[in-house]
Amino acid sequence: MDQETLGHLAYLVLLMLAVGGWMLVEYRTRLGVLLRGVMAWGLIFVGVAAAYGLWSDIRTEVIPRQAVLEGGRIEVPRARDGHYYLTLDIGGTPIEFMVDTGASNVVLSEDAARKLGISSEGRVYIGQAQTANGLVRTARVKLTDVSLGPVHDKRLNAWVTDGQMDMSLLGMDYLGGFRIEIARDKMVLSR
Repeated sequence: MDQETLGHLAYLVLLMLAVGGWMLVEYRTRLGVLLRGVMAWGLIFVGVAAAYGLWSDIRTEVIPRQAVLEGGRIEVPRARDGHYYLTLDIGGTPIEFMVDTGASNVVLSEDAARKLGISSEGRVYIGQAQTANGLVRTARVKLTDVSLGPVHDKRLNAWVTDGQMDMSLLGMDYLGGFRIEIARDKMVLSR
């Protein structure tokens, strides 16, 4: 254990002793009430820890995912925030995109570029884009081996921005290759 971890552990032990000592003094005549409260908070803690640990499993219920239908059509349910999200497999790495029919290009966030092994060193920012966050510089990259369900493209031009982005955007450079139908709370893509 390094010094920093040992310091954190010592702090937590002291905090537990202080809170536990106060609780014993405060509830010394009502130990039953104290035990019920400790058990209730313990169960709350275990529940939060379990939900955190199971998030990847229950996430598909909270945030709907795309599904491949017969004929190779891809159905995308609208998420609770009103947007559509697609996960593309790029060279074996899944990257989540927000579908943006108002965007001309495919734009990768810095995090997505890093996951794909696209180094920020030597990146040449030759373009500019107007975004909701203002004017940002863009660098062109080529993505290879791009798949969306049964649809496979050998190459896809994309841009990496130096601006702040929480998520990558899937613009019309890619979406233009599909027939797009939007009805009710579903978007269906087909080629």
